Amino acid sequence: MKHYTSNTDNSDGNIVWHHASVTKAHRERLNRHKSVILWFTGLSGSGKSTLAHAVEDRLRQLGCHTFVFDGDNVRHGLCRDLGFSPEDRAENIRRIGEMVKLFLEAGMIVLTAFISPFHKDRQWVRSIVPDGSFIEIYCRCSLEICESRDTKGLYRRARTGEVKDFTGISSPYEVPENPELVLDTGVLLLEECVDRVLEVLTQRGIFSV
Repeated sequence: MKHYTSNTDNSDGNIVWHHASVTKAHRERLNRHKSVILWFTGLSGSGKSTLAHAVEDRLRQLGCHTFVFDGDNVRHGLCRDLGFSPEDRAENIRRIGEMVKLFLEAGMIVLTAFISPFHKDRQWVRSIVPDGSFIEIYCRCSLEICESRDTKGLYRRARTGEVKDFTGISSPYEVPENPELVLDTGVLLLEECVDRVLEVLTQRGIFSV
């Protein structure tokens, strides 16, 4: 089993946080919008990536500065050494959390598309950023619909035991307890979901349209 340690232990005093002269507020004014994290969570096949990229495209049209962190893409590089055990899943989200925190400081609208199945891991990311900066969006979709969308055959392989620790089959998914937004992605059209995300951003004053 891999063991990971946080870099928060600075008992030797050699690591000191440097406070930049250009602040997040400066960058937000330059970008003409506030920074925020849109955390899309849900089962594989629930539409997280599709929705995140569709929201990003709409934001691009509005002139916003954005970036999407996609689960598969991150595991090609930053988290390529991790598997899918509970410990590795937690480390995957920890790394992503630290990364999106930096993008938040850069004044950007950050969108993430991760199953992120465990409540404690999602809450940990929320806890390391300022209040109001983390918007949890639960892509609610039945297992049956998710399986019907499974172009990679992962659910089929999980049911035969070929794929281990697969969320929804052999590993649990903990439904968000109090997300900022719930989208029934098995029922709603993609554009309807995008509209609802944009409504939340507008209501929170992230930007004006």
